Amino acid sequence: MALATIVGAGADAGSVVFRWCIQTFTRLFSGHADYAASPGSGHPRLPWLGPYFVLLAPVLGGLLYGPLVNRFAREARGHGVPEVMLAVAQRGGRISPKVAVVKTLASALTIGSGGSVGREGPIVQIGSALGSTLGRVATVTEGQMKLLVACGAAGGIAATFNAPLAGVFFALELILGSFSTEAFGATVLASVTAGVIGRAAFGDVAFLDLPDFHVDHLAQYGLFAVLGVVAAVVGVGFSRFLYWVEDACDWVWRGPEWLRPAVGGLALGLVLLVLPEMYGVGYPVLEKATEGGYAIAFLLLLLVGKMVATSLTIGIGGSGGVFAPSLFIGATLGAAYGIGVHDLLPGTAGAVGAYALVAMGAVFAGAARAPITAVVILFELTGEYSIILPLMLAIALATTVSRLLSRDTIYTLKLRRRGVDLDGPAPGARIGAQRVGAVMEPLPSPLPSSIGLSEAAHLLSLSGHGALPVVDEAGHYVGVISAQSVAEALSEQPETAPTRVAQLTEPPAPVTVDQSLAQALHTLLSAAGTGVPVLDNEHGRPVGWLSHQSALRAAHTASSA
Repeated sequence: MALATIVGAGADAGSVVFRWCIQTFTRLFSGHADYAASPGSGHPRLPWLGPYFVLLAPVLGGLLYGPLVNRFAREARGHGVPEVMLAVAQRGGRISPKVAVVKTLASALTIGSGGSVGREGPIVQIGSALGSTLGRVATVTEGQMKLLVACGAAGGIAATFNAPLAGVFFALELILGSFSTEAFGATVLASVTAGVIGRAAFGDVAFLDLPDFHVDHLAQYGLFAVLGVVAAVVGVGFSRFLYWVEDACDWVWRGPEWLRPAVGGLALGLVLLVLPEMYGVGYPVLEKATEGGYAIAFLLLLLVGKMVATSLTIGIGGSGGVFAPSLFIGATLGAAYGIGVHDLLPGTAGAVGAYALVAMGAVFAGAARAPITAVVILFELTGEYSIILPLMLAIALATTVSRLLSRDTIYTLKLRRRGVDLDGPAPGARIGAQRVGAVMEPLPSPLPSSIGLSEAAHLLSLSGHGALPVVDEAGHYVGVISAQSVAEALSEQPETAPTRVAQLTEPPAPVTVDQSLAQALHTLLSAAGTGVPVLDNEHGRPVGWLSHQSALRAAHTASSA
């Protein structure tokens, strides 16, 4: 807990430095605090160039961050979150400390010179690198190391966006991929610490100034539901387009990698010249869209332009996040949708801004498939409880449709394209590639669901297993009972405690004979006992038993071979 607090404070310090770097480089390259707030204007110190300076800014920025990333930390390229997810899933939470420094400079240079990316990916990677470094210094266990990495991510999100709850759920939902009391407590401490210091540094205001949200008519929920489905399609489309552009850049470029951002910056400069609203993160444009400040045609142009500019920034080797672009795309989509339904149903549709806000969360949920984070961060941005119901509806539908359309999210797709499966074995690992059927043990004698707990306790104590399978009166498998649950039940008052095995039986997540051991380990490690039944593929009947010991024997066999 003490280390989590320190990591939260460190992530906030990193956030302060990072935001200062972005502001400094933005003023240096554009002459404005945020060029997106005055698109099309010239550089105050280069008036003879007029708006054409945007052709040179990405090139100069690329000449600076290209060699920096290529020489010192290539993992700082791109949007950062996938690298943190990979470090937690397959590298024991180990992240090089130099990533924090290189990511800060590279991302600030990318955004300041016109790169159309967000700052959440960099600050997650920066905070996570700080957490990993502290974990190595303190010589913590691997589990604690992963937790400190998540604390760094939570603290970074909380400080950067003044959204402490979103920081917690971002870390749990995307970085750790699981929820536990210990993880929740640690990430909350880190997020609160970062949030308190961040509010002292940046003020107690949300990073976006969004309009009030109101639902004026029950029929609007149907419109929000349709918007959630559309947002899912757009979110998945953004993910695919992002990597299609990256593939195109890889195919075109044949020169040294350190020069790629500078040469590619010419193409990005052309996009910024045509659509200067794409310069940097673009929060002023997003806010104006939520206020209904643009016509439908221009909103759709902004939507497509953001997809192109963000994808091109990442494709040429830029460093920055995709969370803010997802919000931008959602805001323009929702505003265009809101104007359209308002013209069709003027007495029912309600305010345009409501659709823009809901679509922001729904597009992010469709792209990242992180529904809890999407709901919480939009709630923290608006501070209005009335947003919850329509937001939850749209985000739930967006997440479901996204899952039907794509196996991967915008984060995991990057890793899978590199041949990395977060649920599979790490490359070169001695355990994980084997099939469960090849390493499982014989199935222990099952317990009838009708026997009492005292008899079950006796049989569990003789079995040598911390859990046993359970069958009903017809001999059909119904689940597993653990020694822990039986001991807890026997310690309760007789009047309220369960009396039969059937009352404590729970079916664990299915593990099948043809499943890889790496995938089955996730179920085994989260199981209440020391093992789980292995089911056949056709009928779902238990045919073997996977325990921690059998998994370790598989590792020993692999090393001996």
